[in-house]
Amino acid sequence: MNQKTNHDLSCALTCDIVHKVTSNFQEATTSFMPTRSASIPIGEHPLMQKIHKLVQRIADTDATVLITGESGTGKEVVARTIHMSSPRADRPFVPINCAAVPHDLLESELFGHERGAFTGAVNSRVGLFQLAEGGTLFLDEVGELSLSLQAKLLRVLQSGEIRPIGAAETKTLNVRIIAATNKDIARSVETGTFREDLFYRLEVIPIHLPPLRARRSDIPLLVNFFLERFNRKYGTSATIASEANIYLWEYDWPGNVRELENTIERMVILNENGRIDLEALPSNIRTFVSDKKVPQPTFNKELDFRAALKQFEYRLIDEALRLTDGNKAMAARMLKLKRTTLVAKLRTRDARRETNANYTACSLS
Repeated sequence: MNQKTNHDLSCALTCDIVHKVTSNFQEATTSFMPTRSASIPIGEHPLMQKIHKLVQRIADTDATVLITGESGTGKEVVARTIHMSSPRADRPFVPINCAAVPHDLLESELFGHERGAFTGAVNSRVGLFQLAEGGTLFLDEVGELSLSLQAKLLRVLQSGEIRPIGAAETKTLNVRIIAATNKDIARSVETGTFREDLFYRLEVIPIHLPPLRARRSDIPLLVNFFLERFNRKYGTSATIASEANIYLWEYDWPGNVRELENTIERMVILNENGRIDLEALPSNIRTFVSDKKVPQPTFNKELDFRAALKQFEYRLIDEALRLTDGNKAMAARMLKLKRTTLVAKLRTRDARRETNANYTACSLS
């Protein structure tokens, strides 16, 4: 079997898995969506299903939640899902990006102020805490708060009261707080840039969102979701070619779901013939995946193409097993293999790993 045939086989196997996930899109899009609001489907990957179950358990409580994860992973989507699944769903959901408001204005934005409280305060202003009364206040990028504002937020969490700037009396609140950050807050506590007591107050319920590259099987679901959304929005009927879908699957999406969403919207807008093929993909995706598909050479005497192909084969097998919850018969059908062939490949892989582990152990002893 020549190199081109091996490459075509690998692409075919990948396409089968992508098609399998895509075919389940209709069921998956309702697996993690606010009950009273259309939103982005979070996904069917086991990591996301655990988060889904956690959200359902905490929705009816008023526990403070701290959502962490890289930019673009969907932290606000999860916050909205918690709100819309809770008894507060009919009350306001008020988001604010703490990094987007200048520090000297953020206190007034959050707590409000009285007329004449400071130069330029010609009228009283209601803060976001009061606007969120009975509902949820979502503090995005909470790690950007100054230490002085952290102290005031801690006071609110402890007492359930706020004092607008310049006010003589406090106001009692009924607001749930959900915070989010892409920072390592525990590290910020160690360096003294984030209060430890506030950290523990916020992290009553911690939720960590994995990057999209760590739940690759959700990519086809999200691709179809955004494709349908933007086809409706722009009155188009664009489809994505199988080879282009493979590249979207293989790309690592450093900007996560947000980058994927923007990419699909751009391709739908610019598409001219109704079919998004490989050439329509952004050049950075084509270049990244092409480089990724080139086996990393091992320079002994020749390039180790067979070893690289084996690694890719095992990756496809692992993905098929993950999609079928470890069911070897279903995974074999997905890969168009006999079950006995799949089992034999797994045994060969396990034997190689054991041999390598024993060799490493002997080398270290």
